[in-house]
Amino acid sequence: MTLAQRLQTDLTRAIRERDELRRDALRMAIAAAYNAEKQARRPLTDDEVVTVLSREVRTRRESIEAYVEAGRDEIVAQQQAELAVIEEYLPEQLSDEELESLAGETIEELGAMSPREMGQVMAGLMPKVRGRAEGKRVSAVVARQLAQRDLAEHRH
Repeated sequence: MTLAQRLQTDLTRAIRERDELRRDALRMAIAAAYNAEKQARRPLTDDEVVTVLSREVRTRRESIEAYVEAGRDEIVAQQQAELAVIEEYLPEQLSDEELESLAGETIEELGAMSPREMGQVMAGLMPKVRGRAEGKRVSAVVARQLAQRDLAEHRH
């Protein structure tokens, strides 16, 4: 069963069970995947669906931050609940140690030595972590590791 089919099956179950929160969250996720599919003019792969869901998660997190600042607690609670539903369909997130390790390996493979090579490292690393770590988190790890390498290089 593909990820898109699983989303659809779970939506049907949520409707049957009258789970409105889950139903609404799944409908939004399925709509986002459907729009991406129409844009691509072909069915999406599971990886592409994960990318769409990751985008939905990122959007919800940004909304939550904005609503918290605005003091809209009732909307924050709903957004957090929807976020939890969508996250169930994403691959398990990388631990900090796993992310550090993958970033280090990619930097080694590319021979990157300074923060100027951040773009190259990110281009090589993002496909390895897709759906398992947010880009903001990945870039922070890469930037720190490259800065440390740059410092170490300039000391010698």
